[in-house]
Amino acid sequence: MMDERKKWLLKTIIEDYVESAEPVGSKVLTTRHKLDISPATVRNDMADLEEMGYLEKPHTSSGRVPSDKGYRAYIDNLIVLEPLPTEIETRIRKYLSDTMLEVRNLIEQAATLLAEQSNYISLVLTPRYGSSSLQQIKILQIEPGRALVVVVLSEGIIKDRVVRVPNLLSDKQLAELAQTIEQGLKGKKLDDITLVTVTAAADESSIPEPLLNQVLYEAYVSIKQAGHLDMYLQGMHQLLDHPEFHDVEKAQKFLATLNKEHLVAAYLDEWQTQSSAENSGIVENKTDDSDQEDRPAFMVRIGQEIALDGMEDCSFITTTYRVGGELSGQICVIGPRRMPYSRTISQINFINKTLTEELRERASVSD
Repeated sequence: MMDERKKWLLKTIIEDYVESAEPVGSKVLTTRHKLDISPATVRNDMADLEEMGYLEKPHTSSGRVPSDKGYRAYIDNLIVLEPLPTEIETRIRKYLSDTMLEVRNLIEQAATLLAEQSNYISLVLTPRYGSSSLQQIKILQIEPGRALVVVVLSEGIIKDRVVRVPNLLSDKQLAELAQTIEQGLKGKKLDDITLVTVTAAADESSIPEPLLNQVLYEAYVSIKQAGHLDMYLQGMHQLLDHPEFHDVEKAQKFLATLNKEHLVAAYLDEWQTQSSAENSGIVENKTDDSDQEDRPAFMVRIGQEIALDGMEDCSFITTTYRVGGELSGQICVIGPRRMPYSRTISQINFINKTLTEELRERASVSD
C-alpha cells in the first residue's frame, strides 16, 4: 500500500515522463522539484514502487518509467483534470455551432476537431439508429438505371445511397413510389421495418411488379443501412510523430490493426456495452466545474488492457455523447500510454459536452 509520499512520487514521475519521454531518475527528480529529501530516499521509494509493480526500469542504469499498473493507479486515484483555457472553449463552441451541416457531418467535424486539439488519433462512432423512426424517404433519379435513395431519420440524421433501378422507370414514377413508401412507414422504427412492410406500403403502386420489386428491395436495404453504426477516424498520421512509434515494425503492426475499422468499431461498441453493465474502468471528472450538467464518465484502457493486437503501447480514452432521446455514440482518443491524461480528458470532455448540446439543440429545432 502506498503512503502519501509514494503517491505524490508516482504522480510526479508519470507527469515528468509524459513531458520528457525519458526515464525519470532520482537525482533529476530531486533537483527539478526542489525536494527536501535526499536522492537516496527518493531512490528507495522508487525501488518500492517498482517492487509493487507501479514502475519499471527499462535499462540497468536508467531511471524508471510507469507500468500499466502505475498508469492505472494514476487514472483511478491520482489524476486531477485541468480546465481548458477559456479561449480554447470559445473556439470549440464557435467551431461546432458555426458548422451548418447535418448531424452526420457535425459528428465527423467533432472527430476532426478532437484530433487537432489532442494531437492524437480521434475516433467517433455514431449511434446505432435502429430505434430511430423513419421520417422521409426520397428516390431521386441520377441517370437512367441509377438513383439516389435519401433516408431521413427522426433525429435529423440523413443517409443516402446510390442504387441501380430499372431503366424503364421515370423520375415521376420513382418520386411517387418513394412518397407511397414514406406515407406507409413514416414514424416506424427502423428495427421494425422489414421487406414485407416496405412491400405492403407500396401495395397500391401502378409500377409493373418485376420492376417494382427491384426498387422496393433497394429502398429496404437503404432504410436498414441507415441504422448501421458508422466510424470516423482522424489524425492517424499524428501518432507516428510520437517516439513510441518510431519503431517501424511496431508502427506497421499498430496501423494494420487500426485499418481494420470494423474490428476497432466492434471492440469499442462491445466495450461500451460491457462497461455500462459493469460500471468498471470509469473515471469521473474531478474538476471543480460544478455548473456542468450530465457530465460524462470516462472509460480508460491502458496498454495490455486493450485486447487488440498492436495496441500494447496505446491508451484508449472514450466517452459517450447523446443524439436526442436514448441514442448514444462514442468519442475516443487513441494515443500512447505516455499521454497527458489530464489535458486530453479535459479536451474530450468539453468537445463531447459541446457536441451533445449542439445535437440536442438541432434535434429540438427539427421537432
